[in-house]
Amino acid sequence: MLNDTSSALALLQTRRSGRPRDMVAPGPGDAELREIIRIATRTPDHGKLAPWRFVHVRDRDAFAALLHRAFRIVNPEPTRLELEGIERLARQAPMLIVAISSPIAGHKIPEWEQLLSCGAACMNALLAAQALGFAGGWITGWAAYSEAVRKAFARDGERIAGFLFLGTPILPLEDRPRPLLDAKLSAWPNEAP
Repeated sequence: MLNDTSSALALLQTRRSGRPRDMVAPGPGDAELREIIRIATRTPDHGKLAPWRFVHVRDRDAFAALLHRAFRIVNPEPTRLELEGIERLARQAPMLIVAISSPIAGHKIPEWEQLLSCGAACMNALLAAQALGFAGGWITGWAAYSEAVRKAFARDGERIAGFLFLGTPILPLEDRPRPLLDAKLSAWPNEAP
């Protein structure tokens, strides 16, 4: 069983992202969203900088319009399929949160560590949503790297870390192949033969 919420360890052992296109209502309500973000903030954060923030997209029509404008900057004559893809991206899953990486420039805590903290906050948000019984999917894609989209959500020096889509899966979640543990875990120093 994927995303088994019977215990914290079971959830971690069975965690699986949901496909945003396969999520429907219900999604988290306002109180659940606040709890998800509260849990997201309980992340490793060297220097207590909180170098991240989250933006809840409430108006999907405005988001779709933003994506259409942004896409036309790089492709003034999109195909019908590209326009349909933009619409699907804008409207999938009942809840959309934009995760913003907000590093403190010139701080003694290296930017790399601040970026890692943002990633950890996003993972905590997904785990919290899944612990509440929802599916979550974290995607980037062209929109996360579009300057027009970035300017709509982020301040100077900030970047979009990704889009967190939350909702109820309409299809069973499928696991994917995981790396072999021995390929990802080693010892140091290596034992001599």
